[in-house]
Amino acid sequence: MIRRRGAEVEQAILQAAADELIESGYPGLAMDKVAARAGTNKNAIYRRWPNRAALAVAAYRQLARTHVELPDTGRLRDDALELLRRANGTWSSPYGEILRSLLSSIGDDPDLRTQIHEHANDGGSDMWLTLLDRAVARGEAPPEALHPRVATIPIALLRNEYVTRGAPSVPDDVLVDIIDEVYLPLVRGRGPTQS
Repeated sequence: MIRRRGAEVEQAILQAAADELIESGYPGLAMDKVAARAGTNKNAIYRRWPNRAALAVAAYRQLARTHVELPDTGRLRDDALELLRRANGTWSSPYGEILRSLLSSIGDDPDLRTQIHEHANDGGSDMWLTLLDRAVARGEAPPEALHPRVATIPIALLRNEYVTRGAPSVPDDVLVDIIDEVYLPLVRGRGPTQS
């Protein structure tokens, strides 16, 4: 029997954890089931991830990792709305179901809360900042709008819709409101203050 090492074992564990998340959600994720499915032991898992929450977030991130081509319509509103629609589509998919399972377990699992907060803006803020940077270059937004918290307001509000309403998908009119009534006024209002 050839023993797997390093990246090969790590990949097997992440795939096994992802499969368990798909089948059972976060509440049903068990380290012994992941180990058995990956053909390894729990020690191999704990050497790489300190707890179930860290493994779940890593497995979700691997599942959700895709190359996202940013929209570039030449208008901030259209780009932001398209990116938000794509996020809504992803969150409405089986991957989104896993994410909702993770988010709904935050209150009961402090380790999970820590892991999600540590990774909440990973990658996402870069995409939104790129959209804003393009808008600044076109004169659609002031340079002061280039702030990660401002940039990610749409995604934070979309996440809030999922968490507070528990809906499997957010209606398009809500997405339009997030962009037109909150995001664009916030971005445009970030210019220099007048004394």
